[in-house]
Amino acid sequence: MDALIDVAVLVQAVSAVVGAGGAVVGEISYFRAIGDGRIDAAEAAHLAVIARVLRYAMSGLLIASFVLVVSAYVRASSVPPAVTSGYWMQTLLAVVIIWSTWALSRRRVTFAVGAGTAFSAWWFIALMNLGQVPALSFGALLMYYIVASIIIVAVLYYLRSLYPHGA
Repeated sequence: MDALIDVAVLVQAVSAVVGAGGAVVGEISYFRAIGDGRIDAAEAAHLAVIARVLRYAMSGLLIASFVLVVSAYVRASSVPPAVTSGYWMQTLLAVVIIWSTWALSRRRVTFAVGAGTAFSAWWFIALMNLGQVPALSFGALLMYYIVASIIIVAVLYYLRSLYPHGA
């Protein structure tokens, strides 16, 4: 059972880091793709591969999280993960990533808001998994994410505006 928990923790951390890295690669690829004002077939194929990597990272993150919750229940852990603010924040951020990418694909939100929200959520999850976010209440974590997300959306919007066919 301990080996399963170790593997689940490793998969969760690797998935979070791959997701955050994939978000960075996706942003850079998008910057390059819009440089000439259109996305050609090769650029679209490259962006599709990045989307697939992000989908696998999200699947790994959610499956590992489920395994950790079930293993804590089976082992009768004194503090089950499902009652911690960190668990619920990661779950909420997974939903935010899924929602923002869905909304982007259906053109329900602007690219700047949708991509920035998903980008900041991936990084927040990665930093939480690497222990770089302080242990706070759910509300404090939520506000921490919202402020960080607003800053990241603004910075990405500004960086995109520097390109010829910007934001």
